[in-house]
Amino acid sequence: MKIYKNPAEAESILSRGKFDDEKAAAAVRAIVAAVREKKDEALFSYSEQFDGSRLTAETVCVSDAEFAAAYEQVDEAFIASLRKAAKNVYEYHCRSPKTQDVRTQNGRTTGYVVRAVERAGIYVPGGTAPLSSSVLMGVLPAKAAGVEHIYVCTPAKNGKIEPAILVAAKECGAEKVFKVGGAQAIAALAYGTQSIPKADVIAGPGNIFVTLAKKEVYGEVGLDMLAGPSEILIVADNKQNPEFVAADVLSQAEHDKLARALLITDDAAFAEKVQAEVERQLALLPRRDIAAYSCEHAGGIILVKDMDEAVDLANKIAPEHLELAVENCDELLPKIKNAGAVFLGAWTPEPVGDYFAGPDHTLPTGGSARFFEVLNQDVFLRKMSVIKYTREAIEEDGEDIVRLAESEHLGAHANAVRVRLKK
Repeated sequence: MKIYKNPAEAESILSRGKFDDEKAAAAVRAIVAAVREKKDEALFSYSEQFDGSRLTAETVCVSDAEFAAAYEQVDEAFIASLRKAAKNVYEYHCRSPKTQDVRTQNGRTTGYVVRAVERAGIYVPGGTAPLSSSVLMGVLPAKAAGVEHIYVCTPAKNGKIEPAILVAAKECGAEKVFKVGGAQAIAALAYGTQSIPKADVIAGPGNIFVTLAKKEVYGEVGLDMLAGPSEILIVADNKQNPEFVAADVLSQAEHDKLARALLITDDAAFAEKVQAEVERQLALLPRRDIAAYSCEHAGGIILVKDMDEAVDLANKIAPEHLELAVENCDELLPKIKNAGAVFLGAWTPEPVGDYFAGPDHTLPTGGSARFFEVLNQDVFLRKMSVIKYTREAIEEDGEDIVRLAESEHLGAHANAVRVRLKK
């Protein structure tokens, strides 16, 4: 893992973190168009081509027998831990108030009411790791929002879904789980097929093809965000344990080769200690090849002159996961403006948020934390405005409304008010 002497020297890694591949985008457009037009026929064809799954209308949805078999294949300790995590996540999301505001004054009622969408499609990746935690982080905020129908789509390799994912979906109360993944799953949720209902909102992380498909169907459905490769940024002072910091760096580097793992520190000697510790721990990892590639090509240790410069750089990067591994972490938090999630102190590694604490782990990446937010129940809610006028109120405001409508040369607009002003 390379040490950069200043942020300018690290420009090559700071500019990474987005999906930008025109060849992949063209392939996704073709897949989305085919599923929109041919529905199940195209969906099943792509599932066989990419995942080796020969599906039919009768087998695309996970059956009760398959759920039962999944429970037989996982141990009780896993289920117990999963249930604890699900409780934390659901209760956390329920804390967010479904605030609405309707007020009446002088014959004029204005405000907004809050409604949940009817159908949510939750995408759960199934590539290099069985991400059962992504089931919790997608289904439970939708459930907390009050969504009536929650569907999960996840790839089935040769027709089989990882048992842990099926158990998580059952524990969270997903209505149906479909054995489809990739861009074709996003298209199916966006447009509907004979087997998969059309969703109102699609949420959940995925690879480049999933993200580009979400971008392609935006407007047909609502989305949570357009996320790229996973990333972690750690701001650390020299009071920290290098072993802890190195372990946290690698916690995201092992996701995939495009993942970005960065450390910012103001102490060169500490940087060298972490660098050595990363190398030591890499040799022990089951996914060492992936993590090593990530550290070499998209990661690094950046030296800054002080913590103020570290915070400024962190806000510029706007990372998915930001760890403040410094003695005065609570004092630094008010200065953080752009991050998907912030982890405070030496005893809060990023996996605490990935699995158990409660806040969601579906987060904006590639600098998009400047305008996207963590997945939460608001993604599945809509505010509808409400307006009611009495006769006295329309008579009092009518001439102003007519005047404004006529200034835009919209006579019918003006007349809809004028006819009510006749004595």
